[in-house]
Amino acid sequence: MPSTNDNRLATGPDELWMEEALRDAQRGLEAGEVPVGAVVVCDAHIIGRGWNRNISDSDPTAHAEIVALRNAGATVGNHRLAECELFATIEPCSMCAGAMVHARIKRLVYGADDPKAGAVQSIMQVVNHPQLNHHMEVRRGVLAGRCAEVLQTFFKSRR
Repeated sequence: MPSTNDNRLATGPDELWMEEALRDAQRGLEAGEVPVGAVVVCDAHIIGRGWNRNISDSDPTAHAEIVALRNAGATVGNHRLAECELFATIEPCSMCAGAMVHARIKRLVYGADDPKAGAVQSIMQVVNHPQLNHHMEVRRGVLAGRCAEVLQTFFKSRR
């Protein structure tokens, strides 16, 4: 039996929402995109979801987090999402991190670190940069093994 520290198990609300983001990553994979998924949650409901659509939409800004933020903004009729949380399968890049700051996301939860483009803690600190006037709670490493595995499997299949 796996230990309770096994990050492959869904054990709490963060893990359950990350499972939803992983489902969206799978949708991206099925569409031929890099498998990254994201959901925006407010009052225990998903109000936005997204997966990478860069190739499908011929849009360099169509990252999973941006798509989910756009969807959430349309759902609530506001560009500010101050009471919302964003769950992403990988550490957001600088563009996505900046969009979360502008949306005033309350909390970010992500799975795998991105040592090549991560803008939360890996290569730069866009989220919670000391000179910004908005700061959000961050939790990293939720289902990190599964999130990383989806991406690693995708890139291995392309080599």
